[in-house]
Amino acid sequence: MINRRKTLKILAGLPFIGGMAASALITKPSGAKLERPKYSRDFFTELGLRPFINARGTITALSGSLMLPEVMEAVNYASQQFVSLNDLQDRVGERIAEMLNCEAAMVSSGAAAGMTLGTAACITGDDREKIRLLPNLPGPEREVIIQKTHRFAYDHAVRNCGIKLVEVDGPEEMEQAINERTVMMLFYNAASEHSVSKVEFVAIGKRHNVPTFNDAAADVPPVDNLFKYTEMGFDLVTFSGGKAMRGPQSAGLLFGRKDLIEAAKMNNNPNADSIGRGFKVNKEEMLAMMVALENYLGRDHEKDWQEWENRVDRIASAVENIPTVETEQYVPAVANHVPHLRITWDEEELEVTPEEVREKLRFGHPSIEAAGGGNSLDLSVFMMQPEEVGIVGRRIREELTSG
Repeated sequence: MINRRKTLKILAGLPFIGGMAASALITKPSGAKLERPKYSRDFFTELGLRPFINARGTITALSGSLMLPEVMEAVNYASQQFVSLNDLQDRVGERIAEMLNCEAAMVSSGAAAGMTLGTAACITGDDREKIRLLPNLPGPEREVIIQKTHRFAYDHAVRNCGIKLVEVDGPEEMEQAINERTVMMLFYNAASEHSVSKVEFVAIGKRHNVPTFNDAAADVPPVDNLFKYTEMGFDLVTFSGGKAMRGPQSAGLLFGRKDLIEAAKMNNNPNADSIGRGFKVNKEEMLAMMVALENYLGRDHEKDWQEWENRVDRIASAVENIPTVETEQYVPAVANHVPHLRITWDEEELEVTPEEVREKLRFGHPSIEAAGGGNSLDLSVFMMQPEEVGIVGRRIREELTSG
């Protein structure tokens, strides 16, 4: 649990959300349909789509994570009443900022939108004329400094603001690159290499009075990441809401310095003439994101971790006595930082490749999405439903022995 007095005080009145209970290995045939909640219409079947067991993790293209019942309750509550979006954004932001022990916060339409809005805030401040003109501001092109090893596909969200990304390698180059056109410094938290550490990065920004932004979109767990970067001194931080926090897939958090959050809101929906007008966050998502964060902070994270390790062990035990098969538990360094299972085998002996197994899992019944490269089958277990763990183990065993 989090040892943070203020956060625990805020959460004291909320229902405690415990870890997921382990379930016994189920015995129904693997071809049976998964037990899903019953609805009056099966929309995915109507549309010719097949739901799947998620053994890959919180992947945006695979719809992220599943919202918790408490989060859906907030969605349903908000869907039946009208409220001012600006007022709700303010109140929800204040509650989130209290929970995260930071100056200010807002709900964005995902982490990428948070990056655009945070960048816009650093450029415009509260200048309404600049907000209206962005991204086509007159004068010299504004610049955002980024490490060469931190360039990534999502920095397009920053470039949306009409800036130039200036690549640097090391603290000295970073200091030399700062000039009167520099509006922000961007840190990609999931980068595998850092020529400038987080501590150095923040120190340089403070020394030159340049706002620092940490994109930590998928970087919980561990839960402490929600606190450590603002405590470290980053001016802005963004996280996805529809991953481990299990909020709406189309929501995220942007938080940090109060003046910048207020400027980000001015650049955002529902303000008509703004770069963020299309980043609409509805009342349901705002309330749901607040509840998702309450739930996430209130969980027993050690118990969750034990449950995930148990799931890895159960799937590994289902295949461990197959000739040449080897299993390994590993934890990715940053994003999806939870126990995973890697399975390898002699492809000639079993007459099947990892890619063939992934394809058979994807097009089998029920469908299973797995990860890995040319030499292994990799499984993320933390987005599985408890009753799905046994199915995954049995299906993999079937495919490895069918040759």
